[in-house]
Amino acid sequence: MTPSGDAPEERSRRLPATGVIGTGAMGLGVVRSLRRHGIATYARDLVAERMRAAEALGAVACASAAECARHVEIAILLVVDDRQVDDVLFGPDGVAAALRPGAIVVVSSTVDPHYVAGLAPGLAGRALRLVDAPVSGGPARAHDGTMTVMASGAPDALAVCAGVFERIAGRVFVVGERPGEAATFKIVNNLLAAANLAAGAEALALAVRAGLDAHRVLDVVEASSGASWIVADRMRRELAGDRGVRAAMRILAKDVGIAASLAARLGAPATFADAARAAFRGAVDAGYADEDDAALLRYFVERGGPAPARGHEA
Repeated sequence: MTPSGDAPEERSRRLPATGVIGTGAMGLGVVRSLRRHGIATYARDLVAERMRAAEALGAVACASAAECARHVEIAILLVVDDRQVDDVLFGPDGVAAALRPGAIVVVSSTVDPHYVAGLAPGLAGRALRLVDAPVSGGPARAHDGTMTVMASGAPDALAVCAGVFERIAGRVFVVGERPGEAATFKIVNNLLAAANLAAGAEALALAVRAGLDAHRVLDVVEASSGASWIVADRMRRELAGDRGVRAAMRILAKDVGIAASLAARLGAPATFADAARAAFRGAVDAGYADEDDAALLRYFVERGGPAPARGHEA
């Protein structure tokens, strides 16, 4: 029992009803974590299969974003980009017109920090509060409730969201009071992820072309100074022939493009952002957009023409 005498399940039931709009790989994990803790959850996605999956976890499937919004105090948006965020918020049957005054919009999509900051005045004009809260860690960590949340916003809004964030994440970092600050943290993180993955795929493709055993190369790298979590995770899956899509190529391509644009806007160097953006754009243009970003290795290997068969089954 807690000091107040309430069981944890009772405390969770008193947390705000929460909507999740966008129940793809990450959003469905958020739904699972919310329901695991007994939080009233409403879900909306344009893909019927995703809606059925959310409903199977105990969420209420809603016919529109507006219907979802009418039931909740917190609406978490986990869609792909700013165009989709705009549509969810302000399009026909949008969230902004349906939420009750004082409700909170949580933007967890990875979008340009300038864009997120620009949402605040319009939402405030509708008596709504905005929390900028991108997430990281991938679908597996989203599903087991151990992903990372980076959050910025007004302290009162963050206080309302705190209990929900604690139940969907292993780590919650409050990084500022202004929307856009957390999005900047996420873009910095994803720049590092993209640059590491691009460099790792290029290096392993070089090893393959040199006739080395790619598995053995990874063994050595992971025990040496070139080790990188994202490289090990993605390259191991690609070498094993695992074609499951956890994070589509086009998503990280979008994110590193945002990083390069942000750097240009701030007058900051963007050597590696530009290089990674070129790598991911090349893969997208070559037809890998909807494949897992682990396929960047295959793109690099195939780009140079026939390679030695030894050590690479991808």
